[in-house]
Amino acid sequence: MTDKKYILSAEVARKKMHRLAYEIVERNIGESRIILAGIKGNGIIIAKKIKELLKDIFKGKIEVMQINIDKKFPKKITVHGEDDFDDAVIIVVDDVSNSGKTLLYALNPFLDFYPKKIQTLVLVERSYKRFPVSPDYSGLSISTALDEKIIVETKGDEITGARLE
Repeated sequence: MTDKKYILSAEVARKKMHRLAYEIVERNIGESRIILAGIKGNGIIIAKKIKELLKDIFKGKIEVMQINIDKKFPKKITVHGEDDFDDAVIIVVDDVSNSGKTLLYALNPFLDFYPKKIQTLVLVERSYKRFPVSPDYSGLSISTALDEKIIVETKGDEITGARLE
């Protein structure tokens, strides 16, 4: 277990998510509705955690929905949950932003509506991008080599850490 390079512990990940919740409130003062659209897997876990943190500090309605997307071949996307995105603040949530590809394709279901804002949130952002999407909110930004991977680990509905591979 000592050969793993941890970049976030469970404790630090919790603190980062707490800070992200406050940033969401600060950037969305006066808004009445936020939809946290978590990408299936770790994204939905993070979205649910952020919702819990927002409940005490955001006065408006907070909803969580799931986006199902194949990260390698992201053309087919399904959304489970809310179906009216007009006048809402939508925050697409994922665990790691690698190239920006998943976040870019995950925006697609919302483009048929008229949301007030669409924002993106990741727990860990890598320093290089191949697609023109940078997260609006990131818990940790890290420079990595192209061949390195960042793995966010979970146990049930808890984030237990993030490591570099």
